[in-house]
Amino acid sequence: MEPTPFFVAGRRTHGVDEVTVHHPYDGRPVGRTTLATADQVEAAVAAAAGVAATAAALPAHARAAALDHVSRRLAERAEEIAALITAENGKPVKWSRAEVGRAVSTFRWAAEEARRDSGELQRLDTDPAATGRIALIRRVPKGPVLGITPFNFPLNLVAHKVAPALAVGAPIVVKPAPATPLSALLLGELLAETELPEGMFSVLPLPNERAAELVADPRLPVVSFTGSGPVGAAIRRAAPEKHVTLELGGNAAALICEDWAGDEDLTFAARRIATFANYQAGQSCIAVQRVYVHEWLYDGFLPRLVAAVRELRTGDPTDPLTDVGPLVSVDAARRVQAWVDEAVAAGATVETGGERDGATYPPTVLSGVPRGAKVCVEEVFGPVLVVDRVENDGAGFAAVNDSAYGLQAGVFTRRLDVAFAAARTLEVGGVIVGDVPSYRADQMPYGGVKGSGVGREGLRSAMDDYTEPRVTVLTGVQL
Repeated sequence: MEPTPFFVAGRRTHGVDEVTVHHPYDGRPVGRTTLATADQVEAAVAAAAGVAATAAALPAHARAAALDHVSRRLAERAEEIAALITAENGKPVKWSRAEVGRAVSTFRWAAEEARRDSGELQRLDTDPAATGRIALIRRVPKGPVLGITPFNFPLNLVAHKVAPALAVGAPIVVKPAPATPLSALLLGELLAETELPEGMFSVLPLPNERAAELVADPRLPVVSFTGSGPVGAAIRRAAPEKHVTLELGGNAAALICEDWAGDEDLTFAARRIATFANYQAGQSCIAVQRVYVHEWLYDGFLPRLVAAVRELRTGDPTDPLTDVGPLVSVDAARRVQAWVDEAVAAGATVETGGERDGATYPPTVLSGVPRGAKVCVEEVFGPVLVVDRVENDGAGFAAVNDSAYGLQAGVFTRRLDVAFAAARTLEVGGVIVGDVPSYRADQMPYGGVKGSGVGREGLRSAMDDYTEPRVTVLTGVQL
């Protein structure tokens, strides 16, 4: 098994210290790479800074062609890439295939946005003194981007850093998660097939403690980070003069409203919640963690939810029939077990699940959980659901808001007034009506409030984050 090369200024290379990536399910080695040296990190950053002006001047067709190429090649190699994601991350292969499909879409959308990013004309002769003047407002890159990505979506969350950067003509240096570098390195391989100028991208495997040197480097004025809240807060403190985008996760809630009362409605909600509380072994920022149910529906809903969770198949993630695979490590599963045990000791009831097997933790439903328990107030990042009853829809909104996080929420209602009340009241970045909070279209603005971060991803939103407006005023123009 030869070490996989990484990329410095678009060129394949190797470092000195070798690291082995292990399969979370059974611990077997699935790949190797090396860590970038200090000199290689310096070369990557210097190249990004050196090519910034050239990158910003790239014509739209050149940027779009590179993005289209990556989208096409991801589609051509979809099965291979899905197998790689499952090998290093442990998610079931059916969800890895979905991740590849989303990355294909992400690069395609970026190509389309690059082509239509034409700026705005604004007439200024609204006042007599400005007669004969018109403004052209364009967006230009703020400079090279540092993208720091997590393990849970090792391909598509890298795509959400890289694609918008290339779309606007900004060089990017990517530091993938140490547990899952291989998918990012494969993406680098596809980028290397394009005609992007040298220095336009680097993919650097580094331990997390070495990210600080990149965050502090003034030649990388934009930092886009997806990961834990404490690390995100540290980045903001370390780089107050930089433009920082942070996607820091949450403890997403779903609310079953009073009108969602039919048998088919309750069964649908139970199945959707069961699936999307556990689809990445709960390791998704918008996996359902808290469920609030109108009190007169609670007794009919809870058995449906427990039954739907028990139907999920847990096991080998390479099996296409597996719904729930392992967590990323044994330590992660131990932490989830400890949080569940803490809740049970405080009076919670385990409706199903609750017993760890190595890195695998079974889909678990808890009821009667005290509000202060970690499984309620923190991000579990594991396959654990907390179910509680609320008196009415307003109390449900309050329960959803009773959180330090605010990424997305799901509201099961058919009433338009309730949907608009939820959109007005809930302190989150996105409200999904009639479904779980786990829905995301890759082109839409995506991000949160409170402890869930600042800024937005999604192609157009990220492109705006990586750029700033530049105004050109033309004088003496006859309009």
